[in-house]
Amino acid sequence: MSTKDYLEKDYYAVLGVPKSATGEDIKKAYRKLARKYHPDANQGDTQTEEKFKEVSEAYDVLSDTKRRKEYDEARTLFGSGVGGYTGAGGQRGGFNFDFGDLFSGSGSGQGQQPGAGDRLGDLFGGLFNRGGGATRTATQRPRRGQDIESEVTLSFSEAVDGTTVSLRLTSSSACTACGGTGAKAGTTPRVCPTCEGTGAASRNLGNFAFSEPCRDCRGRGLLVDDPCPVCEGSGRGKSTRTIQARIPAGVGDAQRIRLKGKGAPGENGGPAGDLYVQVHVKPHAVFGRSGENLTINVPVTFPEAALGAEIKVPTLRGMPVTLRIPEGTPNGRTFRVRGRGAARKDGTKGDLLVTVQVAVPQDLDDKARAALEEFRNATEGADLREELIKQSRSE
Repeated sequence: MSTKDYLEKDYYAVLGVPKSATGEDIKKAYRKLARKYHPDANQGDTQTEEKFKEVSEAYDVLSDTKRRKEYDEARTLFGSGVGGYTGAGGQRGGFNFDFGDLFSGSGSGQGQQPGAGDRLGDLFGGLFNRGGGATRTATQRPRRGQDIESEVTLSFSEAVDGTTVSLRLTSSSACTACGGTGAKAGTTPRVCPTCEGTGAASRNLGNFAFSEPCRDCRGRGLLVDDPCPVCEGSGRGKSTRTIQARIPAGVGDAQRIRLKGKGAPGENGGPAGDLYVQVHVKPHAVFGRSGENLTINVPVTFPEAALGAEIKVPTLRGMPVTLRIPEGTPNGRTFRVRGRGAARKDGTKGDLLVTVQVAVPQDLDDKARAALEEFRNATEGADLREELIKQSRSE
């Protein structure tokens, strides 16, 4: 990336968020745009691939609190007019300086405020990982690989117990046909005569000059006369690989898991990016989830609820457990069976929450009907809804 990019690129506009956006706002905006422009969803579309890189670049800076602060301060400095001074009689003083001097911390340009070079050098050094002079190009520095997003669908039991899945990933890497040189097999790139291999050129804008990527070699420092037919001279290609990813126990539906270092490989010795896996969990026919707890609805008969009983309750991938239902249990009451839920991060398990539901018989034979009528007569007393009706009329 060039110095001009530092001055003109508005990362907030790239992500479509205001400068006051919170970290969560920035993350949501990035996820939405990353899904839209991801190369896997736009095969062969170079424009969306470039847009995806631009969005990822903006997120890399704005998602890091320190780098975002440095980026904001740098844009404020340039926006306030660093690069000139007003001389006697209101005439603007003419002077030239190279942003490479600022990056290297020199501060000796005429009209420059004391310490400005040091401050700008610190800002850009921290923000863009520049450790030396302006002749050092982006292609010469180690670059972190891109983050990759993938999705996986798990069964309910796999999500609760954890599992290992195979993921087929597609990412950008050095072209295998040319080894990343961009030149056709059997040929080699030549040093760019314009920038003499540095990848940077000085551009004069009147009162000041700054360093930017060489237009002839686009910052690579090399020119390709006979481009590789596979990557068309870009030196980049798509690589597909299959990895085994461990999904931790207790993962929930719609949860996003980060697997560090499993993304696209870095360049020039840089670290690999990260892999973000969006998890989808299929529903279970019997069990549900409430955080770290499993839930289940169990039917009971009216005599069991009224008189009390011991009932068998199924567990996930285990033997049924015996649950004691006390006398007079109301419909909808929930009981807790400890240690039969989903796994926690510390290795322990949540609980199984059992909700009893009194089953009303649909078909009664004469004997059962006579018994119920006898029970009704024996328990007949005050109207259970009388107090409810009174309260409804009190307001």
